[in-house]
Order: sequence, then C-alpha cells, then structure tokens
Amino acid sequence: MPAPTTSDTIRILVATDSHVGYNERDHIRGDDSWKSFHEVMCLAKERDVDMVLLGGDLFHENKPSRKSMYQVMRSLRMNCLGEKPCELEVLSDMSENFQGAFNHVNYEDPDINISIPVFSIHGNHDDPSGEGHFAALDLLQVSGLVNYFGRTPESDNIQIKPVLLQKGNTKLALYGMSNVRDERLFRTFRDGKVKFFQPGTQKQDWFNLMTVHQNHHSYTETGFLPENFLPSFLDLVVWGHEHECLIDPKYNPEMNFHVMQPGSSVATSLMPGEAVAKHVAIVSVTGRDFKVEPIRLKTVRPFAMKEIVLSEEKDIKKIARKDDHRAELTRHLITIVDELIEQAKAEWREMQEDDDPEEEAPKPLIRLRVEYSAPGGGNYDCENPQRFSNRFVEKVANVNDVIQFHRKKSSGTRPTKGVADMPEESVLAQLAIDSVRIEKLVREFLQAQNLTILPQNSFGDAVSQFVDKDDRHAMETFVQDSLKSQVKHLMDVDKVEEDDLMDVVDQYRSKQEQLFAAGELKRVRKAKIRPKPDGWNSDFDGSWEDQPAAIIHSDYEAQEDEEDAASVMAPPKGRGKVAGTTKAAAPAKKAAPAKGGRGRKKVVEQSEEEEEDNDILMVDSDGEESQLFVQPAAPKRSTQRAAARKASPVKKAPTTRGSGRARGGAAAKSQAKLDFSQPSFSQPRSQANGTSTKVQQIHDDISDEDEAFEAAPSAAPVRSTRSKR
Repeated sequence: MPAPTTSDTIRILVATDSHVGYNERDHIRGDDSWKSFHEVMCLAKERDVDMVLLGGDLFHENKPSRKSMYQVMRSLRMNCLGEKPCELEVLSDMSENFQGAFNHVNYEDPDINISIPVFSIHGNHDDPSGEGHFAALDLLQVSGLVNYFGRTPESDNIQIKPVLLQKGNTKLALYGMSNVRDERLFRTFRDGKVKFFQPGTQKQDWFNLMTVHQNHHSYTETGFLPENFLPSFLDLVVWGHEHECLIDPKYNPEMNFHVMQPGSSVATSLMPGEAVAKHVAIVSVTGRDFKVEPIRLKTVRPFAMKEIVLSEEKDIKKIARKDDHRAELTRHLITIVDELIEQAKAEWREMQEDDDPEEEAPKPLIRLRVEYSAPGGGNYDCENPQRFSNRFVEKVANVNDVIQFHRKKSSGTRPTKGVADMPEESVLAQLAIDSVRIEKLVREFLQAQNLTILPQNSFGDAVSQFVDKDDRHAMETFVQDSLKSQVKHLMDVDKVEEDDLMDVVDQYRSKQEQLFAAGELKRVRKAKIRPKPDGWNSDFDGSWEDQPAAIIHSDYEAQEDEEDAASVMAPPKGRGKVAGTTKAAAPAKKAAPAKGGRGRKKVVEQSEEEEEDNDILMVDSDGEESQLFVQPAAPKRSTQRAAARKASPVKKAPTTRGSGRARGGAAAKSQAKLDFSQPSFSQPRSQANGTSTKVQQIHDDISDEDEAFEAAPSAAPVRSTRSKR
C-alpha cells in the first residue's frame, strides 16, 4: 500500500452545542450564541477543511426564532457554498442515511454548489416534535445547507448505519446517534436492541468515527450513556451535550477508543464547567491514524468565577459576632468582584493576540459563590443578591446574578405533612438564575414535597413536555393516567384496611417512580383518534395516529367532532332539494318503511358512514395509485346506465302524469310513493313555466329502480359507485 499523502487526509472541524438563540432577548448577551457559531463556520472556510461535524444542539430551542434561523442560514451560506469541489466520495446507500424529500448529501445535488459539507445530529434542545415530527435541522436539510443524519425514529429499537466516505486511500465510517432520553436509551442498550452496522468489505481499513449527544457522567443510576455500551471497533467518539470543554481526546483502555468532548461554544449557565476556555478542533484522519488541532474561540464572552467561604476569609471570619457589619461585608465582596472583572478582561486580551489591540473587551460574565454559614453563635448579614449585582450594571453582562449565597446543608427534621416546603435558598437562587431546564426546577421543588399519588419523576417529565415541547395536554394526560392507574391498582388489591390504604398508594407510587427511572415505564396516551384527512399521505407526512392533531383529548372535543360530522352528513332541509337535482331525491326510495323526513335522513347518514369507512380503507391500502384509478370510473358507469335507459321501452318518459299512474307492478308502486313528497309543488311549478316534459323526465328517473338505490351526494360520483357494491 502506498504511503499516505495530504490528498489522503480528511480534515474535519468538530464542534458541539452551539445553542444558537440562547438568551437572544437580552440586550447585552443576545448575539453571543450566533456570533460564536459564525466564528466556527468562518474557521472551517479559513482552514479549508473537508467537512464540518456538529454534535447536536445547534439551536437552543426546539422551535428557533426567525432571527436564530436567519443567522444560522446566513453563516452556512457564506462559508459552505462555493465553487471549490468537495473531494469526499460517498460509498454508502444515502437513502438509508438521510431521510426526507432529499435523501442524499447536499454536495452531490446538481443544483447546489457546496464546497464544505456540514453533517449534524440533533440534540435534546432541537429534537423533532410537533405535527410531522420535524426538527429545525429538517429545514436546513431541505434547503440544502446541512446533512442531517443519525436519526432515531424508534427509541426502543435503534439501528445505526454509518455514512461511508472516502478521500484518496482514506476511508471514513461516520456514525451518528441523535439524542434519546437517557433512561430509555440505557434500557435499550441493556436489552440489546441497539444494532451497529459495519462496512461489508475491508473492515480493517475504515476509520470509525461516532458522534453522540447524551449525558457523559452518571448523574443518576441510568441517566447517562456508559462508554462501555459503545462498540469497541470505534476509533474516536465525539461526545456532545456536556458543556465542559475537554478538547484533548482521552483514551479508554477498556474499549480501545478515544473520547473527545468539545463542549459548548457559548455559556448557558454560570457554572464551573462553563468557565473553562471554549475550543473547537480540527481532526485530521489519514488511514487509521488521526491527530487533533485545538482552536480556541475568540468571540466567546469572557467568564470568571470564584467560590469563597466567609468563615475562612481572614478579614471576614471575625465579624460574624459584630452588629451592623453588612456594609463591611459588602465592601469586601465588591473588592473580590472587581478583581474578577479585571481578571476576565486580561484573559480576553491575551486570547486576542495581535488582533486590534485597541479593541475594548466586552462586558464579562462574573459569578461569585459565597458560602455564608457562620461559626456557632454568629451570623453574617448579607445584602440582597440582586441589589448587590446591580452595583455592576456598567461593568458586567449578567447584572442580576453576579453573586450567589448558599449555606451548608444541615440534616433537618421531616417536614410536616400537608405543608408545601420550598427547597433550600441556595437551590432556589441557582434555579432562579440558571434555569435552563424546567425539569431541574420541578425536581428540586417536588423533592421538598411529600407526594402521595402522583409519581415525582413522571410529574417533572410531563411539565417538561408542556413547557419545552408545547404539548398543551401533557399535564392533563399525566394526571388522568396516574389516577386511573392508582384506582385500578387499588381495585386489584384484596382486603385493604382503611388505615393501610395510604401505605398501599405510597408503595405503588414508589414502584411507578422506580419503573420510570429505569426507563421501563412509557407515557402512553390512550385517547380516541380522529378520522384521517382525505389528503393525508402516510408515506410522506408520517403516521396520522402519531400527530398531536389526531388525538381527541376530551369528551367535549369528541362531541364537537360528532356534531360536525352529523352536520356534514345530514341532507339539506326543505323542498328545494327535490327540485334541484335528481340525485338528491334518490335515497327516498330506500326509506320506504319510514315515515316523513326522519327516515330519509337516517338512510343518508347510514350511507355516508359506509362511504367514510370505505374512504379510510382506501387510504390505508398498500397502493395509493389504485384509489386514483378507481375514482374516475364512476362517471363512465353512470353514462352506461343512461344509455341503457334510453334503449329500454319500459323506462321511456311518459307525456302526462296519468300515463305514469297507469303503469303496473313495481314502477307504479314507486311512483305512488314518490308522489307522496313531490307532486304538490313540482308539477304546478312546471306547468306554469311550460316545461312539463322536463319535469316528467325527472319523475321517470326517480321511478327507475336502479337509480333509486344510488347514493345521494351530488359531488361524489365515487360514493354512488361504492353504494352499489
């Protein structure tokens, strides 16, 4: 094999967690996220990389704003489009890697000139949701700017197929797995329902690169993705979701692969992990070898953080027993914050190197965490955190949360039953400042409560669906399902004493929480489904049953649907329907046993129900084309019947009404019945206008037994054909 050259090297710029749109309404920090993303894309163009790999959370919100979408599309178009040909050759079946209307890489589209392709998975912030189950990345893919891969349509049965790329003699197998709820993914891996595919030939020649977007550390027992769950044939794993920048690859001796964690490009919380310098990296792959070139981002807002304990500060620990020491304590804290501001600005100037030394440093992010537990018998009188923070309005970017006070956790007594306690002040302060995830707020609040019936973790999940995914019925569905489950459990339990009832309920609630935490309990909606619309294409639009609009969430909605359907199916009232068209009077023949207009309405409703069922069956059939060819056949059959009537001497139109009565058998019987509802107005009206022949022809059509059983709707020739079958 010849020695590798530069033409055999695939250069990949790797970045994760851009969070475009984070805090975009803040007049100071609103543009930070898209500016850092634009810097990443400019680096890709300046360094002339072969491709860009994004590890999820390109957008901060599930439904990004127009401003966020505009800035991302602008940056992609400025840096990714060009006349330079892309040297990467796709060897895999692209239809299995890229779903959607354009199931191929964008640089092979003849209508678009892509010089630097972008490959991306979705994260937990920009995951698919809503009608059609689209993600924000679907919009970028259909516009030809991003290659969206690594989808996980089934979270309990995941198949991961690589995108096979080649440049020269270097072969790259690019694996991607978009975000799945951590507990559920843990269970899916544990049950062996995650399958990885490898190239069929020359497996030893492929460099296997994978990107994931999951928790990297074990925050809970099953709320993370262990590295040893991944296959050992991988060479490098790019880990998204974690915001702390660990850009240097770390070797895992057990699995024999390296793990790189680029972190976020914008600080979304004032935590120690966010204070680390932000980097992206260029990974150069040649054959089975790779090297990493870290690049520090320059547009990131400077961030300095410090933690102090007042009882360990030399100048402060003695004032706890003094009276009126707030001013002295505040002055000491102001001095520390001023030092942090100067430190942040100095680090930013050092990072800029020789780029415009006269440029003014942006206002930094500052966080001072103060542990103010005083020694025995003392007390620290601290100023209000927001009032203290507002002292630095012209100096810092986060003017409301510069300082955070917290105490040491102490073992307290069990809270009184029925009293809703709040979490500790430190937790509330942290959540009020950095509440990026609603789940964390709900979890901390519920931990201070004593829930009896509703499972705590499921409660937090329902609130998260309501807030983050805009699911209006998430809370209602959760409460109803929880109550039904509890009642069913109590009904199944034998001989429960009244005193032990609450214990049984509490035990069942704890069991439900354990099942949900282990990922074995799914939130399933048992709701009625509306009929599928006529124009719905299941192959293109997805399953109708999975759409939010298909679910009937309450009995009131179901009643409204029934009333709407009844109003559509009911025939128009009054005499005008007979004079208007021959088809409108046809169902009256079938309503012989009934009296008056009610029987006729009943028959029409029954016929419509049958037709509606037939429509659904046709839509659900395997071939859509068969339905399209069936519909136009109906007018041809009616034409044949009309020709048959003209050729038949029995169906010849009479000239007078008396000759119509002279008929015998079924025809006379039919005429007598139809005269019950029509002759009082149809004949005199026709005689006044001198059009007796036309009216008699209408009566002749009505007396025809074949036509009397056709369906009524005038605008549905297909339905008349179905009623004959």
